[in-house]
Amino acid sequence: MPDYKVIIYDCDGVLIDSRRANEAFYNQILARFGLPPLTSEQLEVVHVSTARAAVDFLFQGSPHRDAAQAYQLTVDNDPFIALIRLEPHVREVLERLRPARHTAIATNRGRSLPLVLKRLALEQLFDLTVSSFDVSFPKPHPECLLKILAHFAVAPRQALYIGDSELDRQTASAAGVPFAAYQNPLLEAAHHLKDHLDLLKFLD
Repeated sequence: MPDYKVIIYDCDGVLIDSRRANEAFYNQILARFGLPPLTSEQLEVVHVSTARAAVDFLFQGSPHRDAAQAYQLTVDNDPFIALIRLEPHVREVLERLRPARHTAIATNRGRSLPLVLKRLALEQLFDLTVSSFDVSFPKPHPECLLKILAHFAVAPRQALYIGDSELDRQTASAAGVPFAAYQNPLLEAAHHLKDHLDLLKFLD
């Protein structure tokens, strides 16, 4: 088993259950411009996208796209963050990982990431966070993972990226970082986790 020195997490769908929050956020934007609520297919796309990419996707071909982009930057995130729930055993596992290993986040979530971490009292459990606001190219571009590797001066094989989507798998592959799939057995991965506690089993 490789000696992983840095454990890197995706945020949405891995650390947090944010599907209801994301659905409510984008439905508010759609309603503002007289459009119907998200379909299940649209939700799957926006759930793993940056806010800008999500709005571009939802308003493709619409004359309201630029106005929707401007509006999404003004939306108060607090009501939606209240809908977010922490995935089981996250805090326990993070506390047990540290200080022997570094912990980090690489996510396409943007300006709301610090608010989410503060609301869930997770700020002190991560050594580094890289959001879509910290990179020039969001996932699946590997920039977010490469920044983390450079920060901790580790080789790709000394890190592990935990994600739940094909987007995450592609990002890990592009960076040469081993990938662990969280609650998604269909993804090709070095490890599969049904629960965050499973991480401790193979690390120990």
